[in-house]
Amino acid sequence: MFPLSDFYYRLFLVVLVLFAFCGIFILPVLGRTFYFPFFSELSPIYVLRFNRVLVSMVAGGGLAMGGLVFQSLFRNPLATPYTLGIASGASFGAAVGFQSIFWFGGISGWFSSLIVFGFSPVSVGAFLGAILATFIVFLLGGGKDASSERMLLAGVAVNFFFASLIVLIQYISAPHDALQILHWTMGELQNAVTADVWRMFPFVLLLFFVLLFFARELNIFITGWDHAKSLGIEVGRLRLFLFVAVSLVVGVIVSVAGPIGFVGLMVPHIARLIVGINHWRLIPVTFLCGAIFLAICDTISRSIFYPVQIPVGVATNLLGGPFFIWLLLKTEKRLG
Repeated sequence: MFPLSDFYYRLFLVVLVLFAFCGIFILPVLGRTFYFPFFSELSPIYVLRFNRVLVSMVAGGGLAMGGLVFQSLFRNPLATPYTLGIASGASFGAAVGFQSIFWFGGISGWFSSLIVFGFSPVSVGAFLGAILATFIVFLLGGGKDASSERMLLAGVAVNFFFASLIVLIQYISAPHDALQILHWTMGELQNAVTADVWRMFPFVLLLFFVLLFFARELNIFITGWDHAKSLGIEVGRLRLFLFVAVSLVVGVIVSVAGPIGFVGLMVPHIARLIVGINHWRLIPVTFLCGAIFLAICDTISRSIFYPVQIPVGVATNLLGGPFFIWLLLKTEKRLG
């Protein structure tokens, strides 16, 4: 770990902001085929790519912050919204939403056009699935006084349980319906629109400021829960609040972009290597790095096999698998 000094940290933060801002306008141009916004006949394609970049940045920043919080709360480098079963619960809810659309008259039926507070049945199902998974994990984990090990084991169990239910729904669905569910569960940004940004952004922004407000407590959590209790921090209540807050934000992100894995695992570790373990520094850097990382992954996924576009979740999983193995080996070496 080589944390930056204050001057270089501020410089690095400015570079990240500029890189993210420039990426919003440059990444939509890139690909096997270049489309520029000032050519009127090509501008619709640029707008589609522009929306994808915005959605990927907001989703990537939110998922990265979620992974950072869970790793700090449970003092475990492998704790993420995905290993804790939150994303699987959201995916199950979305699969139920898809299936309900098929049951109520098909994609073109009245049910598919039903909107609740700007969200489709699939999005509502994903959000409710994340809430359900959060409740089950917290209940099985022993409540607000549970140990981190028990909570993680409960998350793994819930993850496998919901994954099995998703497979069951796919198996009993018609081939076309099962294929749509499969594509969504891989993390799909191909149909991103501007409205998707505004569905996620308020929740992600609110989480950003909430985490900054509790940055001191997150720093203390790293030293141990007993130490935090000795300093007068309500560990159980704060952990419950942050756990639920992050789970709800992840549910909103998954309801829009689908389950995109490994962002919450990789980005916080990379940010720690650069800026250290102080959450006052980590939170902004993690958000920006997550946004840039997922936007670049999405650009690669839509370009590398052009005209075929692979889901962005496949790209992040291909990167996350080797990173996960490296993290396991590093943890084993440190424990040894």
